[in-house]
Amino acid sequence: MKNENKEPVLLYEDDDVVVIHKPAGLVVHLDGKTEEASLTEWLLKHYPSMKDVGEPERLSTGELILRPGIVHRLDRDTSGAIIAVKNSDAFSFFKKQFQDRTIVKKYHALLYGEIKYVRGAIDRAIAKSRRDFRLWSAQRGARGAARDAITKYHKLFANGGFSLVEAEPKTGRTHQLRVHFKAINYPIINDPLYAPNRPLALGLDRLGLHSYSIEFAMRNGGRMEIVAPYPMDFATAVARLKSL
Repeated sequence: MKNENKEPVLLYEDDDVVVIHKPAGLVVHLDGKTEEASLTEWLLKHYPSMKDVGEPERLSTGELILRPGIVHRLDRDTSGAIIAVKNSDAFSFFKKQFQDRTIVKKYHALLYGEIKYVRGAIDRAIAKSRRDFRLWSAQRGARGAARDAITKYHKLFANGGFSLVEAEPKTGRTHQLRVHFKAINYPIINDPLYAPNRPLALGLDRLGLHSYSIEFAMRNGGRMEIVAPYPMDFATAVARLKSL
């Protein structure tokens, strides 16, 4: 996958938290199946005291893997802002914010199709897909228990058969934005799982999804919003959309 910069960039730091601009193509943490660079590896290199912060994850193989400082995740091919925490007190504080849904995450997504409404909400429960174990679904015929999922969105621009939207997931389901926009027939461009038969679009060679900003409460009071500027490939795709 082409990307002008595979190195994470520090956006914000204090005694409790760092906010990182994760490049597309970089996995947050390894799954035990591949050997490659990861965000957690970068974090441990720069913040070795994070090693014992957070909760490990048990893989399907039964193996436990460390997730130092990680309280949420981004898909490998999504760029943008992600939080990591420096100490156990901060981990508990931020974990509760995610559980209480008081952290505000905004994504910018490039979609196939010119979305009709300026503002909207997608309120569709998500469950596993029956046809492919890798996929999730917000449509009829899904497998197993469905979990509630809500996404609000705001159309920023639409032209030439594509749209740019700002999306705010109110819940944190796996692949939520990808699943929800597919469910309303405006899938995110270049999505190999949820739009596999669509051509690559707008000169972008990866998923058209960017974690644009994240807003959170701070332990010393007040709130902070951190914005992750578009990486070059995403900015070029947006410019191409606007010029169609």
